[in-house]
Amino acid sequence: MWDGSIMDGVEREFIDGLKACFADLEDPRVVPRCDHVLLDIVAITLLAVLCGAEDWPDIELFGETRKDWLKSFLELPNGIPSHDTFRRVFGLLERNQFAQSLFQWTQALHEATGGQLISIDGKALRRSLSRKSGKAMLHLVTAWASENGLTLGQVACVEKSNEITAIPELLKLLSLKGSTVTIDAMGCQKEIAAQIREQTGHYVLALKGNQSGLQEDVQELFIQAIDTDFAETSHDVYETCETAHGRTEERTCHVLEIPKDHPQRVAWKDLRTAIAVTSQRTINDQETCETRYYISSHAPRAKLLAQAIRRHWSIENSQHWVLDVTFGEDQRRQQDRNGAANFAAVRRLAISLLRQETTNKRGAKNKRLRCALDPSYLLKVLHTAKF
Repeated sequence: MWDGSIMDGVEREFIDGLKACFADLEDPRVVPRCDHVLLDIVAITLLAVLCGAEDWPDIELFGETRKDWLKSFLELPNGIPSHDTFRRVFGLLERNQFAQSLFQWTQALHEATGGQLISIDGKALRRSLSRKSGKAMLHLVTAWASENGLTLGQVACVEKSNEITAIPELLKLLSLKGSTVTIDAMGCQKEIAAQIREQTGHYVLALKGNQSGLQEDVQELFIQAIDTDFAETSHDVYETCETAHGRTEERTCHVLEIPKDHPQRVAWKDLRTAIAVTSQRTINDQETCETRYYISSHAPRAKLLAQAIRRHWSIENSQHWVLDVTFGEDQRRQQDRNGAANFAAVRRLAISLLRQETTNKRGAKNKRLRCALDPSYLLKVLHTAKF
C-alpha cells in the first residue's frame, strides 16, 4: 500500500497531465451556461473505464460511488454529471481533435521508452451500423506501438471513405523519426510510402491484389534470384520455428535488395528491399504453406524485417482482441459518430495504461476489476504510465 502523500501526488499529476493534453481542445458547449467542467467529465470517464465501465450509465454510477474521492482533486461544481450529460458532451467533441489530445499522453510514453515499431491498422465498430438511418459501420484507424503496447493515435474514417484516406491524416499526428511503420495491403500506396519517408521513418508494406503489378514484379525478382542461387544479389535470410498448442510453424524470411535500375525503385520513394515470408504450419499432421510478399525502405536485414512483420499482428492480438473480449466493443450499440469514436479512444487509452502496469501478471479484465476494488491500485496504474 502507498502512503497518502504518494497517492495525493499521483492524483495531482493525473489532472495536470490531462490539462496539458487538453489545453488546445475546443469545448463545443456554451461554457458560461455549463454546470460541469469539461476536464472533470473526461477524467471521470477515463477512470471509470479503467474500473470496468462500459457505457454512460456505468460512468455515472462510478462517479456517484467514488464522489468523495473525486471531489478531492476535481472541481465538480455541481456534483457528478448525469449519464445523459456524459453522452451529450462526448457526442459534441470533434472526434479526431479529441483523439489527438488524448493520445499526447501515450506519444510521450512511447518516446520516453524508445519505441521503434509502429503498426497501423483499422477496426470497425460493428454495432455502430444502422440500416434504418443508412449509417455504415464506423471505421477507426489506429497507430499501435507494438514494443510497449501503446496506442499512439486514432483517426475516424470519413463517411463513405476508407482507410486509405485516413492513414495519411493519422501519420501527420505521429513522430516517425527513426521508427519503422508497418501497414497491411490496404495502406500499400505510393503516397503513403512517400509521406513516411518525408517524416523520416521507414516503411514495411504488405502486398496483395491492390498492387498487382508490384506484387508480380517482386515475385519475379525472387524467381530470378532463386534461379541464379542469389548470385550477385544482396540477400539475407532469417528462420524461426515455434511449437505451441499442438501446432508447429516454421517461418523463413528471404530479403533481397531491389536493383537500383528497377522501375519500381523509381515509382516508390526510397524503395530498397523485397521481402518474401514463407510460413509452413503443421496441425494434427496436416501441413499448409503460404508465402506473403512485402516491400520496405530498409536495407536487406532479414531478422529486423521478419520481426517487424511478425510484431505487426500484435495490434490484432493485444488491442483488437482485448477491445472485443474484455471491453465488449463490438457489442456496444452506439450510432452517434462522435460519441462512439470518442468512447473508443478512451478504451484504447485504457488498454495502453493497463499494459504499462506489470506487477499484476493477469490480463486486462483482472486489472480492471482490481482498479474498481482497490483505489490505490488504480492510482498505481496511473503512476506507472505517468505523463
